[in-house]
Amino acid sequence: MKEQVIIKEIEKLKKEKNAIILAHNYQIPDVQEIADYVGDSLGLSKKAADTDANIIVFCGVHFMAESAKILSPNKKVLLPVLDAGCPMADMIDADMLRTFKEDYPDIPVVCYVNSSAEVKSESDICCTSSNALKVVKSLKENKVLFVPDQNLGNYISKMLPEKDIIPWEGFCIAHHRVRHNEVDMVRKRRGEIKILVHPECNPAVVEKADFVGSTSQIIEYVKSHDDKKFIIGTEMGILHSLRKQNPDKEFHLLSPSLVCYNMKKTSLKEVYNSLKYEKNEINVDNEIMDKAYKSLKKMLSLS
Repeated sequence: MKEQVIIKEIEKLKKEKNAIILAHNYQIPDVQEIADYVGDSLGLSKKAADTDANIIVFCGVHFMAESAKILSPNKKVLLPVLDAGCPMADMIDADMLRTFKEDYPDIPVVCYVNSSAEVKSESDICCTSSNALKVVKSLKENKVLFVPDQNLGNYISKMLPEKDIIPWEGFCIAHHRVRHNEVDMVRKRRGEIKILVHPECNPAVVEKADFVGSTSQIIEYVKSHDDKKFIIGTEMGILHSLRKQNPDKEFHLLSPSLVCYNMKKTSLKEVYNSLKYEKNEINVDNEIMDKAYKSLKKMLSLS
């Protein structure tokens, strides 16, 4: 089936089934173009919670589709590619978190949304990279356990020195691979062009950046500044939105390492098949869902 035919069929199926397609900023351009909403984890969580669609086709990775199901338990949530996972989310499970909590009793757990439903259910509150500072700042306790991303945890610790952040030693493979000497090389080659990076990058890279923020915050920064050239230090999928929204500006990727292969698994054909046959439905155990909902809802109440 040709691409234009697939797109028409997807549009037709969306109307027939009252479906909505949500896509993360890291998806391939074709998938972003067919989506009803493209955004970061926070924006996608809000959309999933608020939609009146019967079916949510989530173009992202597994933990995102799980979160959509938790926030919209009466909706059918479909993940076009079932094995689109997140290595960082796999670096901790519920048993590991329970042991971590035993080692640090009576300390609240802030859980990055890049985690399984089971880990969310064992946490006090969730966060995304967009609102992590706000979430941690909202806690009355001075000590906080932060799972699973050590780099985001370290960034929060630097920005909120009054808080003692105890991070889990997980990381995003794509962002963590970027080396600080790559920043130096880009500075030498590109001159004074601003470097914008995601807080999932390691501290040495974050330290040398001109701006640190989530994908939505990077997009907003570009919109609100008059510079015509930017170096982007997050997954390459964001370049599509940046170029589309800022046709008069030029963007360069900080490192060739910034590719999430799980995010690149979803194609138009996979979206079509998932919606047509309602395949790869995501379900979450009711008890886990109830507990995880509380931590996600607390996060959204701050947003």
